[in-house]
Amino acid sequence: MDEKAVLLELGRRIRVQRKSICLTQEELALVANVDRSYYGAVERGERNVTFTVLCRLCMALQCDVAKLTAELP
Repeated sequence: MDEKAVLLELGRRIRVQRKSICLTQEELALVANVDRSYYGAVERGERNVTFTVLCRLCMALQCDVAKLTAELP
C-alpha cells in the first residue's frame, strides 16, 4: 500500500468514526484543537498528520489510535 493510499484509508476511518459520534468536521476540529480546513484535508487524505495530532483527534473521536491504524503499514 503506497503512502497516498494509507492517508486516504486513515482519512476514511476518521470520517466514519466522526460520523458515528454525530459530530461535524467543524465540531471535531474545535474539540481536537486543529484548524477546520486542516481537519478536512486529513479526512480527504491530503495531510500526513503527526502522532500528536492523531492522538488529539482520537481523544476527540472517543477512540484509540490502534482502532484507526489497525493493519495500516
